[in-house]
Amino acid sequence: MNVILYATAAVLGLVTGSFLNVIIYRVPRNLSVVRPRSFCPKCRVKIPWYENVPVASYLALRGRCRWCGARISPRYPVVEAAGAALALVALRLFGPTLEAAFAFAFLMALMAVTFIDWDFRIIPDGISLPFIAIGLLWSLLNPALTLAGSAVGALVGGGSLYLIGLIYKGVRKAEGMGGGDVKLMAMIGAFLGIKLVVPVVLIASFGGAVYGVALLRAGKGARSAVAFGSFLAPAAAVCLLWGNRLVSWYLGGF
Repeated sequence: MNVILYATAAVLGLVTGSFLNVIIYRVPRNLSVVRPRSFCPKCRVKIPWYENVPVASYLALRGRCRWCGARISPRYPVVEAAGAALALVALRLFGPTLEAAFAFAFLMALMAVTFIDWDFRIIPDGISLPFIAIGLLWSLLNPALTLAGSAVGALVGGGSLYLIGLIYKGVRKAEGMGGGDVKLMAMIGAFLGIKLVVPVVLIASFGGAVYGVALLRAGKGARSAVAFGSFLAPAAAVCLLWGNRLVSWYLGGF
């Protein structure tokens, strides 16, 4: 039964990852995620179902469109495989429960935000705003979180980034934190609660700082844009899966 359960979760993760690729490509371009069916971005030929099997089709086609020969981004199978991996991790940590389903949905939303913000420097409201509500709903099922804790987490998460943005704008006379980042952090706070808001920001800030140093060393300049949402989202995923352990380990050092 465990083998069947985990195999089912993996297949569900692959399929969800395939649909996530559609969201990542179409949402920032204001295209419908329902119609038309999947097509080659280069020649626009619609892809038949048997060439749209997660991971397997990419390998069978050797990363090329059958019709025009254009290269298919390796991101597609990576996202699909990541979907399967995250489904298995959620099942492993939360068991076959509604909690696992909510956690998996949150993780997939975070992955979509990571790639969209990296490519377009935007975080769609269509992802962050609904997931604030979903996070509040999840708090009713999650024994480690209360509705009040979820609501306060959303307010503190979004409010803290909004305040940081105001301070940065006042000091540097330039926008330092977009509204999308604020809404994303409210979404993260709703799911994780106030306890993990600070660890998320710290981990994301460390990752962003390392990336910023790499940009400077590459001669990109101090004013190169950094998609902070692409660091907040993975940090939130880490804290969802191992945040309490990280906090206990850190506090244990004192």
